Amino acid sequence: MPPAPTEVLGAPEIARALTRIAHEILERNKGGADVVLLGIPTRGVPLAERLALRLAEVEPGLDATSLVGTLDVTMHRDDLHRQPPRAIGTTTLPAGGIDGKVVVLVDDVLYSGRTIRAALDAISDIGRPRAVQLAALVDRGHRELPIRPDYVGKNLPTSVSERVHVRVAEIDGDDAVLISQAPVAAETQAEEAGL
Repeated sequence: MPPAPTEVLGAPEIARALTRIAHEILERNKGGADVVLLGIPTRGVPLAERLALRLAEVEPGLDATSLVGTLDVTMHRDDLHRQPPRAIGTTTLPAGGIDGKVVVLVDDVLYSGRTIRAALDAISDIGRPRAVQLAALVDRGHRELPIRPDYVGKNLPTSVSERVHVRVAEIDGDDAVLISQAPVAAETQAEEAGL
């Protein structure tokens, strides 16, 4: 039986990381007037919503709800043939769209970079932003593509045999970043067989 997951970030650390990222977004873009936050489902969406609230707290003229949207990348993934069938999600854009805006993609964990590559393809289907930036709560390394986040909550060096789990209160009931050992092949087969 694998050891219990280890908590590397709790709710206070996640809150501080999101506040810091919000300040960095405003500083880099000289305010939030042209910023749109697109959360990548599943956990990127509530993180984008929280970032929007923080942006609006810092810059009073901003309306948090008009800053945030969701970007479904399912049909742009390059691993669809290897994954079990999945439902296609919805993409929702703020009323002003993304043309000419600075789009900040928001995701929970940055790993190989393939989800972000799919997100870039999805963006090209829906508009032409002035710039695209990336905010990730956790960057765990092991990139397979030349993709680098602009804003990071926590750099978390991991081995390929480890898994990073982000929990958010809106979906999981609490906020935490956990790291665990991936099950070895025999354990995985036993789990799949229901043993």
